[in-house]
Amino acid sequence: MTFLTSQTRRTGAALRSRRGGNLVAGIVGASLLAITGIGYVGFVLWPRHLSEVPPDAPSVPIIVAGVVFNVPPAAIRQQVQRRSGAQDRVDLAFLWPSLDPPDVARQPARAAADEPHQIDRLFVTIAGSDGTLSPAERMKAIYPRYVEGVPQPETDGLVARHFADASPYKGEDLVFDPSAPERFVARCSRSNTTPAICLMERRIGAADIVLRFPREWLADWHDVVARFDDLIATLRPPSR
Repeated sequence: MTFLTSQTRRTGAALRSRRGGNLVAGIVGASLLAITGIGYVGFVLWPRHLSEVPPDAPSVPIIVAGVVFNVPPAAIRQQVQRRSGAQDRVDLAFLWPSLDPPDVARQPARAAADEPHQIDRLFVTIAGSDGTLSPAERMKAIYPRYVEGVPQPETDGLVARHFADASPYKGEDLVFDPSAPERFVARCSRSNTTPAICLMERRIGAADIVLRFPREWLADWHDVVARFDDLIATLRPPSR
């Protein structure tokens, strides 16, 4: 009787030991699986190393708001955006007037303190429209609410309307072609201390293309618009 009791105790202890070992092994295995899963997700979601798309590589496809653009990596201003695939936005820069991507290995020359600051680059941002009105619709329905005064001649047939100081566009002018505002309309700053900058927008699908350039370029705005059209055509070739 004593022998059976001892044997039973040893058997129970062995079973408990095996169960405890199995439990520990299960916990360890589950932890390893969780760590592996987290590592895999992180690997998939983490941006690839920038060397995969060097600046001198050919144009890469970038998807913004469901629209595919062919973008030269050297034109991409933010290194984290220098990759193919879907992105929320992409910021670009092009030399003017060639519209070539800048040489990333060459730093722009700094002007002397007593020399006027010249901007020789066109800055372009591509981002989702987020359901906002198109530039043409804003010209008809939004901007007229905030302009004041009479149109003032700008240059080469363009006119400018001042935005009211109480408007969201304080310090800016609405510059457009009165004969065809759908062809050219821009918002331009009136700053006297820094170069005045204009913003012109184009919409393709659900993506907005915002072009930023010095207001002084408006002196030859016909050529400027033609070059903008050529650039957009290279970024977004028409579907066949």
